[in-house]
Amino acid sequence: MRDFHLPGRSVVLATNGMCATSHPLAATVAIDILKKGGNAADAAVSAAVLLGMCEPQMTGLGGDMFALIQKNSASDVVALNGSGRAPKAANASTLRGKGLSVVPLRGIDAVTLPGAVDGFCRMIKDFGSMNLAKVLAPAIHYAREGIPVAPRVAFDWSDGAEALQGSAIDKFLIDGSAPKVGQVFRSPAQAEALELIASKGRDGFYSGPVALDMVKSLQALGGSHTIDDFAATKASYGTPLSSSYQGVEMLEHPANGQGATALLMLNIMKHFELSNLNPFGAQRAHIEAEISKLAYDARNRFIADVDYTTRMSHMLAPETAASLASLVDLKRAMANPSTAAEAVHKDTVYITVVDKDRMAVSLIYSIFHSFGSGIASDKYDILFQNRGAGFTLEKGHPNELAGGKRPMHTIIPGMLAQNGQVTMPFGVMGGAYQPNGHARLLSNMLDFDLNIQAAIDAPRSFYDNGVLKIERGYASEVHQRLADMGHKIEIPEGPIGGAQAIVIGDDGILTGASDPRKDGCALGY
Repeated sequence: MRDFHLPGRSVVLATNGMCATSHPLAATVAIDILKKGGNAADAAVSAAVLLGMCEPQMTGLGGDMFALIQKNSASDVVALNGSGRAPKAANASTLRGKGLSVVPLRGIDAVTLPGAVDGFCRMIKDFGSMNLAKVLAPAIHYAREGIPVAPRVAFDWSDGAEALQGSAIDKFLIDGSAPKVGQVFRSPAQAEALELIASKGRDGFYSGPVALDMVKSLQALGGSHTIDDFAATKASYGTPLSSSYQGVEMLEHPANGQGATALLMLNIMKHFELSNLNPFGAQRAHIEAEISKLAYDARNRFIADVDYTTRMSHMLAPETAASLASLVDLKRAMANPSTAAEAVHKDTVYITVVDKDRMAVSLIYSIFHSFGSGIASDKYDILFQNRGAGFTLEKGHPNELAGGKRPMHTIIPGMLAQNGQVTMPFGVMGGAYQPNGHARLLSNMLDFDLNIQAAIDAPRSFYDNGVLKIERGYASEVHQRLADMGHKIEIPEGPIGGAQAIVIGDDGILTGASDPRKDGCALGY
């Protein structure tokens, strides 16, 4: 039990249904959908699409989504991949011919096809109980009427606004500036696009006026994107990957997501007695940083579009984890094992919903960097993602940019299970941090016996591009000891990631938790 003298959050308890996500309005809408007879799939999609209006710097219709879904306790978990592909005409040699060594983070070359809308439509068709019009009605309403900008959203908006270019500047700024807390953001043009999706399904987005608007806008900037590229966009299903830690199974989305990285971290962690350490001390932070260097190096070597990923069995083999664990020096930081060409960053939204019948949904939805590519369509204000920056231009690499190929993705939904039963859908936001965050969250719960809210609240550190980022929740002496071990220490301007989770208890109780680093909450009924 937390100390009620100190600031903090209690877990949220309910029996019928629950949602945990990064904005309170989205959580409220999800619960409303459940109360109206919708199931977890309906509620998750309804809230997720709304989040594109609540947090447009993080996500939107021009982005991608991934989900893990368990229809009921007797069903297998399925992985829904709603990520888009590079346009057919894209190729790495063209960019190399321009003298580029990496795909630019912003601009037209980074724009891949938006896959989220097809993923949402597929999810409602295969798992939902409501029609699409009812599911999208809240997002349509709030896109037209507006949403007051929340504090963390305002912080992120201001931080990322410089990425906006062309017509996107007028569409996503208010009087030329990032909105302040409490200012109302509206997007009536996106409301019109959503109405077309509500009436025509995925064809309302991938063909007709919305698709033509997107194609025209992209081609005007030199993009090779065609109407055929949009029409061919299609979500797909896969089988989750998994590994266990202290008897708890962690399920992750397969490639092209980076879920295998979290599993590799867990496998390496098994070789260290973390439970004997101070959970917020220097030694644990050091070991975690060293493990992440090795796991992320493997990610950069092996993870790509599932059709190009050939060494997953090696990446997840116990022998691989043991060999990597032996490279960790408990007293000294190692040099960065490799310099990754792939761009990684920190922006996305996550939502989890569990309903009265115990359908469980773990869903993540993103446009990658803050405001994605910075480019919006002219008529319907669709902000395009920059997921193409997740490709490499290295010739022969499994993640090399090619037409019709999916890039390596940072966004990963997660689930925990015991004895074949899902016990906790969860997610940790934060781009590259996400695998580290998944492993750390489970370790907080199992190694240090923290309840789910405390496990989320706990201070975080993350090795990223030569720097060990440490939140202010760590004591100053921890900073110094880590520096003495050879780490370059930095306190980041913003917190590291976010998280939400719902624990499904054997007693019928749902326990929700939401990260105070975001504006959101867990709600149940």
